[in-house]
Amino acid sequence: MADIHELSAVGLRDAVRSGDLSAREVTEHFLARIAARNPGLGAFITVTGEQALDDAARADALYAHALHAEAPGQLPLLHGMPVAFKDLTDVAGVVTTHGSAALDHKPAPADSALAAALKGAGAISLGKTQVPEFGLTAYSENLIAPPSRNPYALSRSSGGSSGGSAAAVAAGLVPFAPGSDGGGSVRIPAAACGLVGLKPGRGLVPAGESTGDPARLVVAGPLARSAGDAALMLDAMVPEGNGRYLESLARAPGRLRIGVSLDSPWQAIFPFTPDPEAMDALNAGIRLLEAAGHSTAEAAVGYDNRYPDAFTTAWTAGVGSARIAPQREALLTPLTRTFRRRAQQRSASKLNEALGFLRQFERDTVSQYSQWDLMLMPALAQTPRPVGWFTGASHGDGYWPTSEWAGDADGDYRKQCEYAPWSSMVNVCGLPAISIPVHWTGGSAGAGLPMGIQLVGPTGSEELLLQVAAQIGF
Repeated sequence: MADIHELSAVGLRDAVRSGDLSAREVTEHFLARIAARNPGLGAFITVTGEQALDDAARADALYAHALHAEAPGQLPLLHGMPVAFKDLTDVAGVVTTHGSAALDHKPAPADSALAAALKGAGAISLGKTQVPEFGLTAYSENLIAPPSRNPYALSRSSGGSSGGSAAAVAAGLVPFAPGSDGGGSVRIPAAACGLVGLKPGRGLVPAGESTGDPARLVVAGPLARSAGDAALMLDAMVPEGNGRYLESLARAPGRLRIGVSLDSPWQAIFPFTPDPEAMDALNAGIRLLEAAGHSTAEAAVGYDNRYPDAFTTAWTAGVGSARIAPQREALLTPLTRTFRRRAQQRSASKLNEALGFLRQFERDTVSQYSQWDLMLMPALAQTPRPVGWFTGASHGDGYWPTSEWAGDADGDYRKQCEYAPWSSMVNVCGLPAISIPVHWTGGSAGAGLPMGIQLVGPTGSEELLLQVAAQIGF
C-alpha cells in the first residue's frame, strides 16, 4: 500500500471502512505529518492531537461493534477520516481565533453547523487552520500566527481565506478539508495550491460561519485533490447526500456549450491584464474541454460599473458590527481597521441600497450566463503571490512578522481584486463554481506553480461541475 497520505480521500475512506487501516493508524500518521511539516508551512494555527486520538479510539470501537454485528455498512460516511477546520469555524472546546489579535480567544461552546455535519458523518478533526483576519482577504496572513505558505513554493502564499486548509491538503497533512467561500475563499486557495475547490450554490450546504453576511455570500465547500474526493466531502456536507455526488461521477456529462469570458465586474475601477500563465491555464482548459467533446466560444458579459462599491459595502458590513473592545482596535490589521471604520460610518440606507443593487446584479448576470451551459474563465489572473506581497509586510526567516505592515488598505484591496477578478460575482449570484488545476508553470504536474480554470454553472449544477472535472482528468 502507498503511504497513507498518498492515498486519495476515497481510497483512504475505503481502507478504513474495510479494516485495512484503523482510525488510530490514520490519525497518528497525519498528526506526525503535521508535526514534521507545519512549522515551515504555517497551515495549522491549532493542533488538537489528544482529542483526535480519543475520537479515533471511539471510531475504532464503533468499527469493532459494527463488525461484530455484521453491519459494516452502518458506519458513517466519513468514518475515521481526518479533516481540519479553518479558524473561522467553531469546533466545540477549541479556540476560534478568527485570525485576529483583537479578540479574546476562548474555546467555542458548541460545534458550528458545518463542524457538526462533518463530525456527525464520522470525520475526526485534527485542528484549526490559518486564515486572514475575519476571512476578509485572498491571502492567509494575520498578526497572531505564521503566514500560510504554498507547499509548492514556500515563498508564495497559499491564498485565502481558506489558505491554511488548502495548504494542509496540498501538503498531505489532511486528505481533504472543508473551506468557506464568500468571495472566492475556496476557489482562490484551491487554484493557488493545485487543488479542486468547489463553491456550492446558495442554500445547498448548511450555512457557513459568517455572522455578518447580509448579502448571503458565504457558503461552505470542499478542498480536495480530485473531483472524487471533493464529491465525497460534499456528500457529507449536504443533508441526505447519501453518496449522490460521488456516485454521479460514474456518469459522463452530455455535450456542453461553454462560454469563455475574461470580462470582470472589477475591470472598470481596477483595469487589469491577466498574466501569461493565467492565459496558458485558460487555453489548457479549453483544449481539455474540447477534447472531451464540449464546444467553447467567446462570451461577452456586461457588468454594471456600480458593482465594486456595492460588493465592498456588503462584504465588509459584518466587520463593522464585530464586537471588539475600543482599546483593542489597534490590534487589528490595517485593512480590517480601515474597512471596519468605513462600515461603522456607513448609513443603513447605504447598505440597503447596495443590497438592492446586488439583487438586480444577480438577476442580470444569471440571465447573461444562462445563454450557456457553463461559463469558463481563469481561476486567477496572476500566479500565486509572494508572502507579504499584498500587505508590504516582512515575515522574516522565523515565519513571524518582523516589521509593521505597510498599512495601505486600499492598495492591498486593489491588489486582491486584480489577483482574483472572477470570483466574487459568483457569490453575489449564488451560483455553483469549481476551480480545476489544469496547468503548471513548470510544464508538468507538480512542477513550478499551479494555475487553474474556473467553471461556473447554473443553480443546482454541482453534480455537473464535478462530473466535468472528473471527465477532464481531475
